[in-house]
Amino acid sequence: MPANVDKEKCTGCEACVSECPSEAISMDEGKAKVNPESCIDCGVCVDACPEQAISME
Repeated sequence: MPANVDKEKCTGCEACVSECPSEAISMDEGKAKVNPESCIDCGVCVDACPEQAISME
């Protein structure tokens, strides 16, 4: 299951974008957006997010 971004918690810091090994995360209107087709379900973005806005649910 791909990473899920909580848009309410996301501050747009882009920490997840720079850490994603599959380049599956981009920014959309100032918030992180995951491309489920590129996401490899590794969870690196979950650990990188200082706002705890990303989960693997």
